[in-house]
Amino acid sequence: KERSSALFHRLGEAEASVHGIDVEDVTFHEVGAVDSIVDVVGAVIGLGWLDVDRFLASPLNVGSGTVKIAHGEYPVPPPATLQLVAGVPVYGNGRGELLTPTGALLVTAHATGYGPLPALRPEGVGYGAGNRNTPERPNVLRLIVGEEIAGAGEGHRVMVIEAEMDDMSPQLFGPLLDRLLAAGALDAFYTPVQMKKGRPGVLLTVIAERERRTALEELLFAETTTLGVRWQEWDRTVLEREAVAVETEFGAIAVKIARRQGRIYNVQPEFDDCLARARVAGRPVKEVWAAALSAYHAVKRK
Repeated sequence: KERSSALFHRLGEAEASVHGIDVEDVTFHEVGAVDSIVDVVGAVIGLGWLDVDRFLASPLNVGSGTVKIAHGEYPVPPPATLQLVAGVPVYGNGRGELLTPTGALLVTAHATGYGPLPALRPEGVGYGAGNRNTPERPNVLRLIVGEEIAGAGEGHRVMVIEAEMDDMSPQLFGPLLDRLLAAGALDAFYTPVQMKKGRPGVLLTVIAERERRTALEELLFAETTTLGVRWQEWDRTVLEREAVAVETEFGAIAVKIARRQGRIYNVQPEFDDCLARARVAGRPVKEVWAAALSAYHAVKRK
């Protein structure tokens, strides 16, 4: 009940934003019918029953042309739908309205990412058909439930956020990278670039999961001199990663192992562990690093 109420409140906020009124003054025309209430409540109950870890969706097809609603004839997608899909990948392929406000609400409220079908083992599939006949394609929504294949590495999409600066103190870049990583960035780095008027500058690149984009953008605006950022989604292939602890004369040190489909591609001692042990022992870091790597290979040979 609480979840369904929250979703309808979000829909009301979208309508209120479009009309420039308070949420309490919103009157639902297109979405106020019993079938829309059933859609929202049924979806909330069904997704709760499935108890999935992640909900992924393809980019949303909004359609094209115009649609008649209570306020007249509007371009597709209508204002409320467009408000609900802000920041979400959409495209228009097909005539008419192919994404309703209720549909946009349900997908955007639950999806944690958008893109192609990830590598998984399908365990179940469900279909929902609409009443309207669409000549270009079946008017059908498909839901696939499955177990994601760990380490497959295909279909993983990340956000790449970039900004250039030529008027920021270099002393601020070190703490900035630390702040970005602490805020959830997968990686962050800067590259020297030559900017307009021959000015030396810095290209800052941040890699993150899609759901972290807004928070990281806010951090960039707060912590840098940039007046804008650009972003795009990239595909990337990643290796499956595992950490094991090995015993050395300096103490226990974590070793990171990267593999794919059972084959080991890389083994690296955790540098921070090596640095801490080296400081305690008063020995070179490279000596501790070599001891950890040797200990790992010794255990592996047994």
